[in-house]
Amino acid sequence: MGVLDEIVAGVREDLAERQALRTLDELAVKVALLPPTRDPMPAFRAAPLAIISEVKRSSPSKGALAEIADPAALAIEYEAGGASAISVLTERRRFGGSLDDLVAVRAAVDLPVLRKDFIVTEYQLWEARAAGADLALLIVASLSDADLARLMDVARTLSLTILVEAHTADEVQRALNAGAYLLGVNNRNLQTLEVDLRQFERLAGLIPSGVVKVAESGILSTADVRVVADAGAEVILVGEALVKHGDPRRAVADFIAAGS
Repeated sequence: MGVLDEIVAGVREDLAERQALRTLDELAVKVALLPPTRDPMPAFRAAPLAIISEVKRSSPSKGALAEIADPAALAIEYEAGGASAISVLTERRRFGGSLDDLVAVRAAVDLPVLRKDFIVTEYQLWEARAAGADLALLIVASLSDADLARLMDVARTLSLTILVEAHTADEVQRALNAGAYLLGVNNRNLQTLEVDLRQFERLAGLIPSGVVKVAESGILSTADVRVVADAGAEVILVGEALVKHGDPRRAVADFIAAGS
């Protein structure tokens, strides 16, 4: 069993606990009272390079990254630095996140907010929307083609923008077949946790124009930003480099400048 499989198994266990406490009908009542979602796509398409800045406490590969006692305060700094969206990791066991973090960030910023987690059921999409998310992540490697298509359909009914994540050429094609319009290439192999920054460069050419290209993982410096920007990235998703920086507002601004 690879790392991704282990994470998803834990996610399913935690999900069962939450479902026992809150039904899908209860989530639907909450969602019906919410304002419309924020559309991130205009900003992603307009900027020379947009950045999704991530609230990320830890990771399976690096362990603890930052305390982040106040995720809302960090998100405010990201927004001030010029971020186009905020990603909030909500997986508990390996990343130290929670839906409470997402709720806090949603209340603090006007930017679109992404729920970054290992989503394998419709319930998690309803959870994301109920917590105030505007976007959600779907990882091709953790889903069958049928499940990917079904979850994208559910996301559309919830007005959630979906970031579809791929790591291989086959996964890129599967994402496109499912109708992905915001496609992330993860430079990290989620089964082995190995990172290759050139993975985006190798796969970007397979993504047609009109589909927004997102480079994810391994972007730790302005030099790394230039590598993926030169390879065609329109958006970058960055967590570790920002949460470990002493001045996250400046770090976001520097990354954006490097890609422009």
